[in-house]
Amino acid sequence: MANLFFLVSGENKTLPYSEISAILYAEKIDFLIIEKLDQVLRLNAEISCIKEIYLRSAYTRICAIELFICDADKKEIIDCLNKTNFKNLIEKKGSFAVRVKRVKNYAKKSEVMKYEREIGQIILNKTANTKVNLTEPDYIFIGILTSGKFVFGLKIVIIYPKLFDERRPRKKPFFHPSAMPSKLARCMVNLAQAKRNDLLIDPFCGTGSTLVEATYIGCQTIGLDAQLKMLEGCKRNLDHYNIEPEGLILADARNPPIIRVNCAVTDPPYGRCCSTMKSTTKKIVEKVLSSFTFLLDKGARICIASPKSIDLPSLGEKVGYKHIESHFVYVHRSLTREIAVFER
Repeated sequence: MANLFFLVSGENKTLPYSEISAILYAEKIDFLIIEKLDQVLRLNAEISCIKEIYLRSAYTRICAIELFICDADKKEIIDCLNKTNFKNLIEKKGSFAVRVKRVKNYAKKSEVMKYEREIGQIILNKTANTKVNLTEPDYIFIGILTSGKFVFGLKIVIIYPKLFDERRPRKKPFFHPSAMPSKLARCMVNLAQAKRNDLLIDPFCGTGSTLVEATYIGCQTIGLDAQLKMLEGCKRNLDHYNIEPEGLILADARNPPIIRVNCAVTDPPYGRCCSTMKSTTKKIVEKVLSSFTFLLDKGARICIASPKSIDLPSLGEKVGYKHIESHFVYVHRSLTREIAVFER
């Protein structure tokens, strides 16, 4: 076990932390959360867990082994650096670079560059036959200035959001204004603790964002939709990514023609651009949650998004689910999504 830290996206205050925890729970990896700082999660776990987070996470940006943490005070930082044995971290004749990042306004830009130079010089002085290489270093040391702290460690992997950007709703062959962003869809799949080979269902599959993201982490998928147009559009998008679901079914999610699934992730219709089939979003959500109690085994999870005004926790608990957590995602002035996780 080692102390690790993860720099996460600042797009949402709570989702990134819960996503990492959900991934580790899904993969049955033991871990202990040490601390949550602004955009940094510190935990104790096997280093091998980083592979799963790298493969699955939507909101993690950097994964690193923690070498020390101290107050964001220059004297303390230098003292901790002098106590660190860098010889055991850098092989002979290895090259390295130092990257210091500030979260929000916890430090000035000028301080960041100064820290990089001074830390690099200390590491050079403490090691033999090493050199600084800013373009292709063998090792990258990462320092994060956040919440009045300085977290420092050895980078294991950087996760670039480019692939999620390339799967944005408007870049897909079939677009609809209600489409779920790919990063949020991936995060919701993770919050449902979906695992490889699990059968995941999206009862309002729409443009297929959830099905795409679930497939990329190894799930089998089934999509339902009550509108043929949406189902055909979903098929176009899945074909674009060479994805073959277990099934795409024209069906009312309130009466799903399915016997058993491992987990569910969905974003029911709401807003002016969506049809609620002469019902209301609240009634649809309540009916779907109720019908899915027959599809999910005890302990299985469903992650669902709806307008904050719907009060998802009350609806879920009313039909027998355990409400695990909720997160809120601002969309625009008249819509804030609630992302709720329930356990059967």
